[in-house]
Amino acid sequence: MRSFDSLNEKEVLALAISQEEEDARIYDDYAEGFKAEKFAAMRRDEDGHRHRLLDLYKRRFGDHVPLIRRQDVRGFVKRRPVWLSRPLGLKTVQKHVELMEVETKRFYEAAARRATDTGIRQLLGDLAEEERHHAETAEQMASTKVSDEESARQKRLFVLQVIQPGLAGLMDGSVSTLAPLFAAAFATHSSTATFQVGLAAGMGAGISMGFAEALSDDGSLTGRGHPWARGIVCGLMTTVGGIGHTLPYLLRDVTTATWVAVAVVLAELGVISWIRHRFMDTPWASAAIQVVLGGVLVFLVGILIGSS
Repeated sequence: MRSFDSLNEKEVLALAISQEEEDARIYDDYAEGFKAEKFAAMRRDEDGHRHRLLDLYKRRFGDHVPLIRRQDVRGFVKRRPVWLSRPLGLKTVQKHVELMEVETKRFYEAAARRATDTGIRQLLGDLAEEERHHAETAEQMASTKVSDEESARQKRLFVLQVIQPGLAGLMDGSVSTLAPLFAAAFATHSSTATFQVGLAAGMGAGISMGFAEALSDDGSLTGRGHPWARGIVCGLMTTVGGIGHTLPYLLRDVTTATWVAVAVVLAELGVISWIRHRFMDTPWASAAIQVVLGGVLVFLVGILIGSS
């Protein structure tokens, strides 16, 4: 990579042309994705900047424009391709646009200060001022209240990317670890041994569920987000669900610890039922019956195996 200070005027103009081309394509993608006239207008402005830069470049340096991109020069913010960022969230895009315009404005200001040619200096200064207006427009867009449709879309994405993997992990951790935990309690009558079994079961289930979720879907077609983000959410919630009813076995008396653990399990099942009702539109009665029935069956299996 080259430092910005090492670029001559010809290279600075070539970099500016490349940058305007890329920004115009980004705005075109945003305009297509949101059917928003503001993005289309900003795309036209970037095209106008590019034409003015090209006209000046041809007059000063000829027809050949070397390909110098922002990733070739130190100091620029790396911009993730739009097609890798889908599905797009309006608030995220608005913040991204604001960052783009502020960065471009600073680039033109720094380039204008270094320019010795009066024509180049004037054009770069004019473009810096126009990018400042763009930055103000982007800031206003970022502070705009999102529409009901966009709010509903963001809620759906939140459910897909956070609630679903988190709920799957919490259910698995809270229910699947019941059998080994209570089997150990009834078989050993030792709080220490039971705690060790519960801790191992909870952490092991968390690691397993985390990898299973991360490897199940890369999110490119389903819109469920980055696979490792989902895997981390799922793995953490699985561990939380498994360790929640394990902690009571830090108490010395195994009988007392077991009763406390049963109370914790009931609380966990209630939380799971509420989440299913709140975010998954599952009726209260249906959510409670499904979750509690599964928990009770696993609980009984643990007791029967531990007591045998």
